[in-house]
Amino acid sequence: MAYDPGHAQLMQEALGDTPNISEKKMFGGLCFMLNGHMVCGVHKDGGMARVGKLAEPDALLIDGIEPLSFTGRKMGGMVDVSEDVLGDDTLLRQIVSMALDYVKSLPPK
Repeated sequence: MAYDPGHAQLMQEALGDTPNISEKKMFGGLCFMLNGHMVCGVHKDGGMARVGKLAEPDALLIDGIEPLSFTGRKMGGMVDVSEDVLGDDTLLRQIVSMALDYVKSLPPK
């Protein structure tokens, strides 16, 4: 198993009733998409969120949020979400909200 299904469920719950969310397997995990853009997802070691480059500094102020780097190269606008954040409803909803705000600003694919 490449990711924890329990973590995926926590992400789904944080997304709430957001319309037009779809799921797609990628990065060895499961991603949640809105209008063809990745919002957030789960991977082997936790989760990730696409908050955008402008909101990234604010996201990194949250304990348990780090820059995302799968290959040793930082992915700008993407953050890594620790298991501790996944287990904290308030923090998880905060980071998912930041990601939704960013992705909603993008034109649909």
